[in-house]
Amino acid sequence: MMTKEKIQGYLTDKFKSADVLEIKELGSGVHGTGYMIKFIADENGRKVEKRIVMKGLEGLNFGHDYPSDRAQVLLLANSTYNKLQNHVKATDVVGESKDGLISIGNAYEFYLLMEEANGESYFDDLNKIFEKGIDDKDREKAKFLAKFLASIHKKPNLKEDVAKSLYRRKIRDTIGHGECLMGVIDIYDKEIFLGINLTDMASEAVKRGGKIKDKFKRLTVIHGDFHPGNIWFDGDNLTVLDRSRGEYGDPADDISCFIMNYIHYSIRKYGKLDCEFKELTKIFMDEYLKLTNDYEIFEVMSVFFAFRSVVVANPLFYKDCDNVKIKLLKFGRNVLNYDKFEIEKVNEMI
Repeated sequence: MMTKEKIQGYLTDKFKSADVLEIKELGSGVHGTGYMIKFIADENGRKVEKRIVMKGLEGLNFGHDYPSDRAQVLLLANSTYNKLQNHVKATDVVGESKDGLISIGNAYEFYLLMEEANGESYFDDLNKIFEKGIDDKDREKAKFLAKFLASIHKKPNLKEDVAKSLYRRKIRDTIGHGECLMGVIDIYDKEIFLGINLTDMASEAVKRGGKIKDKFKRLTVIHGDFHPGNIWFDGDNLTVLDRSRGEYGDPADDISCFIMNYIHYSIRKYGKLDCEFKELTKIFMDEYLKLTNDYEIFEVMSVFFAFRSVVVANPLFYKDCDNVKIKLLKFGRNVLNYDKFEIEKVNEMI
């Protein structure tokens, strides 16, 4: 069990002198819990107040069942956070033993330490838009986020066999990983949810994945979980969080993850993709395409949309009425039947 004494011991070892002032739970999500740790550290003979965030993962579902599973996620996050511009910085990974926080070889639980992020998440923007509509600032922010993704979606300097292996893994993980499509489907109580056969959706995703898995020349640097909760603004300053699903993949992963939220909020409000949310979807995509010329992206988005649809429709993550959930799942199921994703055809799919 994590205690103040264990944290105190770790910080004292790291900073030579440290005094923990406060440990505050920031919140518990489906995947785990975050804590804010405020402490006084000795820095060149001066007493300086510092803050770090500690994140742990729950040991149930999403492929997090064993301590080694959770260690893998946190170690990967630690190795990728600091390679991405604007990302909150990771500072260490620690393991927990009976006696304290230690090097991870003898640890039975793991925590990622990172800098504190300031500001408000993009969910605040979406909620405001839902209630009041959009203004020019919202349009410019959508363009800004498209530019950000275009700026990070760079081709890695990798050998062809390495790129092929990494791309196939991303497609495979999107379908079969415990945190992705099939792992989230396992969190539903039944195979058939509100009349939608989730196993059939997974089966169709496997077929679609087989058609795109060799498009390895599309491999780029990605964020990997670019949803509103991981997008924070402090004024005009962007900070992104939780890059924990790998460094490389298809840009469609980030793009579908983001615009799925415009679709979700629009279905909540209008029962379809319409009005301000449709406008923002087009603004975002137009800006991204202008900068990347990546029109092939529409041919590979369906698998990623299927994954995101079972997330946003799952009662564990979002509390929507059944009609909204049904439309989200219909979208995720039916998008797999299209060889190309088109914004104008979203409402056919729901």
